[in-house]
Amino acid sequence: MQNRVCELLNIRYPVIEGGLAYVGNGALAAAVSNGGGFGQVGVAGRSVDNFKEEVHIAAESTDKPFGVNLPLSEHSDITRYVEAILEVKDSIKAVSISAGNPKPLVPLFKQAGLKVMIMTASIKHSLKAQELGADLIVCEGFEAGGHNSPLEMTLFTILPQVTRAVTVPVVAAGAISNGQGVAAAFALGAEGVQLGTRFVATKECQAHDNYKQMLLAAKDDATVVLERSMGRVLRVLKNPFAEKIVEFEKSNPTVEELLPYIRGTNNRVAAIEGRVEEGWMNCGQGVGMINSIESATDVVKNLMQEAQDVIASLQRINPLFQP
Repeated sequence: MQNRVCELLNIRYPVIEGGLAYVGNGALAAAVSNGGGFGQVGVAGRSVDNFKEEVHIAAESTDKPFGVNLPLSEHSDITRYVEAILEVKDSIKAVSISAGNPKPLVPLFKQAGLKVMIMTASIKHSLKAQELGADLIVCEGFEAGGHNSPLEMTLFTILPQVTRAVTVPVVAAGAISNGQGVAAAFALGAEGVQLGTRFVATKECQAHDNYKQMLLAAKDDATVVLERSMGRVLRVLKNPFAEKIVEFEKSNPTVEELLPYIRGTNNRVAAIEGRVEEGWMNCGQGVGMINSIESATDVVKNLMQEAQDVIASLQRINPLFQP
């Protein structure tokens, strides 16, 4: 299939891997790309050297296009990571920018020959991203795992409004875990989808198996939102550590009091080291639809087959919509 997302990124399927803080590793990015999607190596949770090493691993593991994700709020000295991305520009196709103002970086990356994807969660920010020169907009609902917009708009609400407001291709993100979600995103005007939690539950993802097993066991009510007391939204897997934070936030703690609980090292302890009772793990609300640990390559292919099956089944109810 061909559409604008596929054409811009030179991929077979319009399926993009999210940035995945701490667990967006090179082997996973390559596996997604090998399946026909677009993998990404995440900057979040990595040193500059480790980031470049993971990009190298991805480049050695696939001859297909892949990119990198740059969350601007993740590091105090983001300049070093921008420089690292420019160093590896010949290995990557695109940069996705999230969690901050992308204005000074868009021309820099585009001049380097990279496509630029900007994550948004409102019409206002989508129009601004388009004005800045974004090649793609990733519209994310707050069902998604990890940090989201404090506007707290669901994907079903914001996506069709954004796709009507802009002319550049829009990729949908937030709780998409299977072919039904893919088909629904396209029905709402998206030309591609971005998945995060689903790609954590894959063989190539460096997340600890304890984390992956918790994803498989999760049901529809398996997530909670942290950091609302400081005007932010962080959706994570429900566990005693996360629920303790929710209760603590009811007392309106200061940022200094809350920081020991929400710092990134607590994410690493659980997601990478597997001590899942001692930290928090990013998780989207679509987790209840994840039932197996598969290769990320197979996940991409299965998603598209499932989406085709869903669309075909809708054709059978077409008479219901006849006048």
